[in-house]
Amino acid sequence: MSAVRPDPDALLARVQRDEARAKRGKLTVFFGATAGVGKTYAMLEAAQAQYRKGLDIVVGYVEPHGRAETEALLQGLETLPYLWIDYRGRRVREFDLDAALTRKPGVLLVDELAHSNPVGGEPEPRHAKRWQDVEELLAAGIDVYTTVNVQHVESLNDVVAGITGVRMQETVPDAVFEQADEVVLIDTPPDELLERLRAGKVYVPEQVGQAVENFFRKGNLIALRELALRTTAERVDRAMQEYRSGHGIRATWAAGERLLVAIGPDEQGERLVRAGKRMASALHADWIVVYVETPDLLRLSEEKRDQRIALLRLAESLGAEAVTLGGSSVGEELANYSRERNVTRILIGRPRRPLWRRLFTPSTYGELLKGTRGVDIQVVGGADDSR
Repeated sequence: MSAVRPDPDALLARVQRDEARAKRGKLTVFFGATAGVGKTYAMLEAAQAQYRKGLDIVVGYVEPHGRAETEALLQGLETLPYLWIDYRGRRVREFDLDAALTRKPGVLLVDELAHSNPVGGEPEPRHAKRWQDVEELLAAGIDVYTTVNVQHVESLNDVVAGITGVRMQETVPDAVFEQADEVVLIDTPPDELLERLRAGKVYVPEQVGQAVENFFRKGNLIALRELALRTTAERVDRAMQEYRSGHGIRATWAAGERLLVAIGPDEQGERLVRAGKRMASALHADWIVVYVETPDLLRLSEEKRDQRIALLRLAESLGAEAVTLGGSSVGEELANYSRERNVTRILIGRPRRPLWRRLFTPSTYGELLKGTRGVDIQVVGGADDSR
């Protein structure tokens, strides 16, 4: 492992963040693609395991949905009384926030983080959303276990609507999800989930046909499952980048492949982008197309600058993340950025500069070799010329 002195600003930010977190409760989110994957069941299993270790576990609110196996896992756990609210001519049972704050257990179970409280009922809930109840619990130093589906994450709302044709009205802000101390992905294959649905383990029998027809189509479930997996993977990746930055770690951790394709203003750009797409597909890797704009390149003709924009748009259309950086040295900027993003492979074009310039000024390839460790650098072929 290669390490340097941590960045002071990053280190200070991490210390301040850790101090703030030490005063708050810890949030554990049991996360899944959709209803029925087993989030509440997994949360209760985890609670029972902690209870057997002697931890002070209390159930604040759990919705068993009539599932016998879920209700069985409630046995032995202390459960707070429900708060009954008169709302629009009927009585509804809700989570009692004040009772939870008074009891102040070590860990509190609060199911369905995206749930909307019946504002306007009697008694009047203090918050409109359950995630706001949870925020108050965390601020009081209470650890919370909760559950949420991928379709309820605010920034993914339109993506889910595009997949399923259904726009969720109840959402959780991304900041709440991203600040969770732990996200436990509960993953169930679509065929198994459909079997559970037909067996009445997700909804009551009279709701099954409508659910399969409207939402639980296999294509929807595959897409939602992929979205949940990607969301969890991105969270893990951010945590790794934060750790590497805070500890001054420069060497690449090849936990998964990530390809960087470096393009310039010459005619090799399109070939590099397409080669990068083929390589990323073969490696099942995330890939980034990067253009470094140096002071010399700022003086390019409008036609050349338009060509650069077109290349970055092509990259995005092929599934890449397109990035423009600024700096005096292409190689140094690429090396620094590749460390920040934990890149494992870099794809560049063959040098197209005259030999005499290569003898007296550092090449991008040479600067990359000097500035990176543990990164494979690959050069896409093409005849040199002497321009």
